[in-house]
Amino acid sequence: MMGKKIYVVDDESDLCELVKLHLEKSSFSVKTFLSATALFNVLQTELPNLIILDLMLPDMDGMEVCKLLRSHSRTSRIPIIMLTARGEVSDRVLGLELGADDYVTKPFSPRELVARVKAVLRRLEQEEAEEILQVGGILSVNPKRFEVFVKGKRVSLTPTEFRILTVLVRRKGWVFTREQLLENLWGGEKIVVDRTIDVHIKNLRDKLGDAGKLIKSIRGVGYKIEAT
Repeated sequence: MMGKKIYVVDDESDLCELVKLHLEKSSFSVKTFLSATALFNVLQTELPNLIILDLMLPDMDGMEVCKLLRSHSRTSRIPIIMLTARGEVSDRVLGLELGADDYVTKPFSPRELVARVKAVLRRLEQEEAEEILQVGGILSVNPKRFEVFVKGKRVSLTPTEFRILTVLVRRKGWVFTREQLLENLWGGEKIVVDRTIDVHIKNLRDKLGDAGKLIKSIRGVGYKIEAT
């Protein structure tokens, strides 16, 4: 991970410098931004490997920034860790629904944040090393390219949706509880509610169209994927 670029977006300059210091100690290359506008200006010419994003910015709500990043193909695959004082469950759920990869609340341990950054990047590297996975002759998942195709047509998913689908496809026919899916996604590091998985599954089914029926609900247990 040496030299990977991390962008830190927070209107507190002292916090930015603190996070930058600890990330640089772990050999990351870091740029800091005090506003969403400054971030988007740089993204036009240079993309990072990961973004640490505050939710309370002076010019734009962080949730909206996350939504915009996920809606454009050029930035949709950049991992995002939300860093905020807003620790309510509703905020966490919304952030994950919009495609955040992790959610850290203030006050926080800089060492823990660095560990979260490494964990997110490590998961991404593992996904990119996977082979092409197929189900039912209509669904194809390419973890290396972060691509999903249904009947040959590409489908755009958020990083979290993609990871859930990949977990299910890797073990076709296996039933995963919501807790197991959360563990696979975030390693038990995040306090979220079961509804988070249900929302992502619903969004996945909608986006996959005809292939959505491959995701089966097992009443009182969880979810699995299998050819019909």
